[in-house]
Amino acid sequence: MNQIVGEPLSIITSKAQTTRHRIRGIVSGDDHQLVFSDTPGIIDAAYKLHEGMMNFVLNSLQDADAILYLTEVGAEKSLEREQKEESLNSKIIDRLQKFEIPVFLVVNKIDTVEQEQLEEVMSIWKEKLPNALIRPVSALKGAFVKELFEELKDKMPENPAYFPTDELTDLPLKFFIGEIIREKIFLNYKKEVPYSCEVEVEEFKDEEDIVRIRALIYVARKSQKGIIIGHQGKMLKKVGTEARISIQNFLQKKVFLQTYVKVEENWRQSERGLKRFGYLS
Repeated sequence: MNQIVGEPLSIITSKAQTTRHRIRGIVSGDDHQLVFSDTPGIIDAAYKLHEGMMNFVLNSLQDADAILYLTEVGAEKSLEREQKEESLNSKIIDRLQKFEIPVFLVVNKIDTVEQEQLEEVMSIWKEKLPNALIRPVSALKGAFVKELFEELKDKMPENPAYFPTDELTDLPLKFFIGEIIREKIFLNYKKEVPYSCEVEVEEFKDEEDIVRIRALIYVARKSQKGIIIGHQGKMLKKVGTEARISIQNFLQKKVFLQTYVKVEENWRQSERGLKRFGYLS
């Protein structure tokens, strides 16, 4: 979606479950407006947080004019195992066969394999989803993304535009600031710690020469607070510096960023915590 929209609306890391919310990206032209919903990846829920994330996926399926099921080279190897385990992912793949709207199976990361292996991957997916349009892309390199967009545009129904043509998303600026900080947490910490964190932008002041931001990083346990802060505050400072640079690039303006760490015990299982962070209504 970032390639298509032309802006880094969705944060990207090599870790699974980086995307947690439904993020809309709006692409407008002289004769079109397409609204993309980037959803969390499909997982079997281990926490109430995951249930909220999967609700974003299911709700997106209900109001879509087309579905882009994004997979990557190598993911086809786990299909048989997931079918035996009757995972949520396998159930949704089976459900894709029943939609009357166009379904694109988009195979990403084709820049990592040779043509012969790619053909084998495509063949496996064609057998599994004979009704889907199987399309290879490299989101990193931008390969075949434009062609995919044009094909998708041709299959859209005609309707009035939902959003002003100069808008790129319907989410507030604070959301993306928080996501940038959360991205840096994913990039700098290992194991369970990034998955236990949530970011809330408590203050955002856009002054003439500078943007002043105060953000809270929530963790699920007291022991994680020390890990986030690090020895003599070095890790928190590192995350804050990296986030400030990215936020400045995003806003195209000088930024003063303050980050603090707070414990919200077991928030991933707490209805109150999940409502606060926008995972439950």
